[in-house]
Amino acid sequence: MIKRLLDYNDGEDMNLVLLLKDSSLRTSKNGKQYLVLQFSDSSGTIRGNLWNASQQDADTFSPGTIVELSGRREEYQDRPQIRIYDLRVVGPNEGYDLSQFVHSAPIKQKDLEEEINKRVFEILNPTWNRIVRYLLKKWNKEFFSYPAGKSNHHAVRNGLAFHTVSMLRDAEGIANTYPQIDRSLLYAGCILHDMGKVIELSGPVATTYTAEGNLIGHLVLIDEQIMLAAHELEIDEHSEDLMLLRHLVLSHHGLPEYGAAHRPVVLEAEVLHKIDDLDATVYAITNALQQTKPGEFTETIKSQDNRRFYRPKNDDALDKAPKLE
Repeated sequence: MIKRLLDYNDGEDMNLVLLLKDSSLRTSKNGKQYLVLQFSDSSGTIRGNLWNASQQDADTFSPGTIVELSGRREEYQDRPQIRIYDLRVVGPNEGYDLSQFVHSAPIKQKDLEEEINKRVFEILNPTWNRIVRYLLKKWNKEFFSYPAGKSNHHAVRNGLAFHTVSMLRDAEGIANTYPQIDRSLLYAGCILHDMGKVIELSGPVATTYTAEGNLIGHLVLIDEQIMLAAHELEIDEHSEDLMLLRHLVLSHHGLPEYGAAHRPVVLEAEVLHKIDDLDATVYAITNALQQTKPGEFTETIKSQDNRRFYRPKNDDALDKAPKLE
């Protein structure tokens, strides 16, 4: 069997064709420049540093470039990394395609589409239903192929739809337990809350932030899309239904310091925020645990306050779970 990037153990040499998922030119304490590179294939991503780099190197080894890497897997500060021996750009005539190096969500796109469309029919409020259907149709291709982020969570092809489906499943269970929750509003919020990422992010391959993403952000971007949809559908822009939906998407990050335009002050908005945070948290920890041997701790997880999580020795459930990244 051909070994992929994450199949190598510490101390093993490798020679692989990989995708540069990210590249950043930095300056060390001694004033020398180096490139921080994120190497990726269908198994996952590992970082490596190219020392004594120049701006020309940064231009050559830019995100989205396919490269041939010769190096060794090591560990530094509890995180895997690659010591680079040699690195070259793979030419366009060498038979490689970007799609070969992109990891996808563990649920097929067709199944993601079917499950989300099923939930749309359960949104009984006509205002929310019409807006959700309108925006799903408008952004269908992007919504079902884009990742949910550049690196933090669900940063895989179809990751945005996968994250949405996971949240809808959680929302169903919570709405069944608490009948006072408006299921239609919560479902609409789950589907739309991150849809602005189809504008915020560049796409599923070598994902970067767009100008709109850096300057505006996905919360405001989806709010704009909701208002445009309301205008096209001739929905009263001052109706309470529209205001509630906008509040859910604008507040789903919980706190202003995390990007929320307002703290949640509607029950469904608070629940949406909690579900979103829960799914992102479980994903990040699970992804790290899947790359960790039983009886050992994960690498530090940035999104979890740089904590390291322990993988129990008899963790059969994790072995049966689909591989995330």
